[in-house]
Amino acid sequence: MPGKFLFSAAVAAIVAAFAFAPLPAHARGDVVTVRETFAPGTIIVKTGERRLYLMIGAGAAIRYPVGVGRAGMQWSGTSHIAAKYVSPAWEPPPDIRRENPKLPLLIPGGSPHNPMGVAAMTLAGTDYAIHGTNQPGLIGHFVSHGCIRMFNEDVTDLFGRVAVGTRVVVQ
Repeated sequence: MPGKFLFSAAVAAIVAAFAFAPLPAHARGDVVTVRETFAPGTIIVKTGERRLYLMIGAGAAIRYPVGVGRAGMQWSGTSHIAAKYVSPAWEPPPDIRRENPKLPLLIPGGSPHNPMGVAAMTLAGTDYAIHGTNQPGLIGHFVSHGCIRMFNEDVTDLFGRVAVGTRVVVQ
């Protein structure tokens, strides 16, 4: 009887370990119907909605929640992805350094203090990027100095779907 009990306890422990183990992170993007007629592959950021849309064609897009610029720090216009970086280092721009002069000149990629998260895509002709975050609780809010912040899982998903040169429209 003790052997049967130990076997049952071992099976129960294994089942419990899998039942309570955290699931792997998954992107939060939802496929949605849209009325816009942008070309497939275009990124649309709707600042007021705090959503980013990757057009996939035929009136459909993948929608992601994002953090956007605070009041007075928002922008709109058209750009394109100039470069893509995995685990980017971050050099605080002058306006952010004025707000917080104690920031280091450079925060290395992978640091828990680096606000760029796991990946970044810089936007041509701007000082902004679409990037991950080290503060996921701020997604869905007006929080940045103009950058578009995404959950790290989402920016990883988007990063794999777009190329340098991808058109970005911020509304």
